[in-house]
Amino acid sequence: MKSNLKFFKKSKKLSVDKFFKNVLYDNKFGYYASNQPFGLKGDFTTAPKISILFSEIIAIWIISVWEKLNKPEKFNIVELGPGDGSLTKILLRTFKKFPKFNSAKKIFLYEESVYLKKIQKITIDSKDVKWIGSFDKMKDGPVIFFGNEFFDAIPIKQFKKIKNIIFEKNYQIDANYKIKETYEKASKKDIKMIESYNTFKNLNFIEVPDLGLKELKKIVKKISNLQGCLLMIDYGYLKSRNKDTLQSVMKHKKNSLLENLGKADITSHVNFELLTEFFLKNNIKVKKIITQKQFLEKMGILERAKIISKKMRFREQSDLYLRLKRLLSPGSMGSLFKVVLAYKFNKKIRDF
Repeated sequence: MKSNLKFFKKSKKLSVDKFFKNVLYDNKFGYYASNQPFGLKGDFTTAPKISILFSEIIAIWIISVWEKLNKPEKFNIVELGPGDGSLTKILLRTFKKFPKFNSAKKIFLYEESVYLKKIQKITIDSKDVKWIGSFDKMKDGPVIFFGNEFFDAIPIKQFKKIKNIIFEKNYQIDANYKIKETYEKASKKDIKMIESYNTFKNLNFIEVPDLGLKELKKIVKKISNLQGCLLMIDYGYLKSRNKDTLQSVMKHKKNSLLENLGKADITSHVNFELLTEFFLKNNIKVKKIITQKQFLEKMGILERAKIISKKMRFREQSDLYLRLKRLLSPGSMGSLFKVVLAYKFNKKIRDF
């Protein structure tokens, strides 16, 4: 298809991450430039859209961190990739119930898509939120970064190891405008980076979230300078896998990876073993990674559901617990989604 040509931007060949960055984030024809991906009418559903209880629990967790830090008068919160703004909308509503915290906090939304920013501003409709494209102007701490399904949406590089030689996967467009996979020997820079991680040892197929690690590097720098933490919730695996995890979804169904480009969402599974090694390399502590089910239950989501269900009719109660089941069930999001908490404080924080 001739329309494939636009994703290459005058190049005949692109690495996997550069190609899918164009497909997803180009301001004119990228997926996030004009599509409403969330909810029943979109291509996928995230936890904040399934139940407001998820967002309330995140709010309570943030407040609990502030309390453990002895309730500082200034406190920064940054949501990474805020989606349609549903999570932040509930955060603001919940924070109002805690006046002292509410006056201390500042909320920043880190978003690349111009189109999604417009949706977020409509959803949130608040002057208490500021949109940012970098963390440079953030001078005060402590700071909490959090992201729900942020990392999986950042394009990755892919490599193959054949007889101990590392080759990088690329996409190339031919004379008939068909996209084909090609492999060429990886750059010295990429080889050095891959060999620096124990996570990649003994793997023949390697996925490297190069763009994602660059984002995390900026976050780690802020956490180190200002003190704070990063909470990430995403789907992925605890031990590195020898497989291709790139996937495409359209209208809540699997889509062939190279079809409907710019109209379908493309993500990859998060390698939590790699993230742990990355944080430790950068002198950031990491709590034991747990499942979404464990995190939400530990934070009291079942107790919260019990309280609010008392004022509900039977049909509303059924809907509430059906949505809760989707968040917590091991066969659904409960086990597939993991929670990682990375942090750095100058002094020991009790129960952290």
